[in-house]
Amino acid sequence: MSFFSNEAINRLNAHTAVQAFAENAGGIFVLVFMLQAGVPAPLVLCAMAAMNAGRFVLRPLALPLARRIGLRETLILGTVFEAAIYPVLPLVKGLDLAFLAVVLIGPVGSVLYWTSYHAYFASVGDDQHRGGQIGVRQALTSVISIAAPLAGGWALVMAGPWPTFLAVAAIQVLAAAPLLGAPRLPVAPEAPGDLKGARLAMGLMACDGIFAGGYHYIWQIALFVALGERFEAYGGAMALAALAGAASSLVVGRYIDAGRGRTAIIVALIVAVGVLTLRGFSLSSPWMAVTANALGALVVALWIPALMAPIYTLAKASSCPLRFSVATETGWDLGCGGACLLGAALIAGGAPFAAPILVGVAGALMAFALLWRRYGAMEPAAASP
Repeated sequence: MSFFSNEAINRLNAHTAVQAFAENAGGIFVLVFMLQAGVPAPLVLCAMAAMNAGRFVLRPLALPLARRIGLRETLILGTVFEAAIYPVLPLVKGLDLAFLAVVLIGPVGSVLYWTSYHAYFASVGDDQHRGGQIGVRQALTSVISIAAPLAGGWALVMAGPWPTFLAVAAIQVLAAAPLLGAPRLPVAPEAPGDLKGARLAMGLMACDGIFAGGYHYIWQIALFVALGERFEAYGGAMALAALAGAASSLVVGRYIDAGRGRTAIIVALIVAVGVLTLRGFSLSSPWMAVTANALGALVVALWIPALMAPIYTLAKASSCPLRFSVATETGWDLGCGGACLLGAALIAGGAPFAAPILVGVAGALMAFALLWRRYGAMEPAAASP
């Protein structure tokens, strides 16, 4: 696999592996911890929407910072700031000042991290191996995600929130280490002309945000409730899901690089809609919910390479990948924040969790329509000698 020859991508994937451990040992417990701490489910989703709004407001500040210190350094800073939420989380005891602090602190690291991460990955990656490189990243993340949720769930039960979340914060900071030897990338003071393809990519990310709202964030809360609000059961369900999808990303990534992107997105859409539907109707049975959660790993493995390969390619071809990322991540914030607010309104109005979960189907269908056109334009070029 020649895409392993890119040292910068290898370093970025090593960073991603450590960051994925922190995310899956601590990050996936943030919303459910607030729920168990006494915050009602609709307000937990409102908190998620508020954090997306915070990202939306703060995101333009990432550009002048990156211009001053560089893209790699901004990514390192964002990695470290992502840890700031964890020492505050154990203080949450309902709708209190700690809860407000989590909502205010959360977007700071997130906006620096994800904006610079996507721009950096797009800049150092290879267009001809884009799908495979993303596939390796997702497969590596899936493998790491097998042990991490188990460790986080059992640590919360056996040691409590303080040791658990402080340890996760330390691991999150350590994720910056592989980046120290990665190439430094300056950010241009100005980007002449339009950011080519940014409108398409922003639309795709907005659709993915809607999809993620139902598939990921609302589902987290619904699954936790279905499993009796037990951290160890929730962590075990997440670990089983990671085990189910560890190899699929590599397969779909190679299909994309071979010029078969439309085949990949058809399979991804069928699996995504099927799993979301199953999730919506599985919550009355813990075993069905665990099964639906495990099958969700296939969705991530299929969906992310198919979605992100064209976005990264467009970003690299643009006049400034970081400015491109600022625009596209804004789309994701709007889509996910809107989905979470709609979910909060539905649940507060007495609707079952199935209703907001199935909202994710709309995001998947809209993204499929955009991807179908994009891959249709790409495949003739890939097929030509």
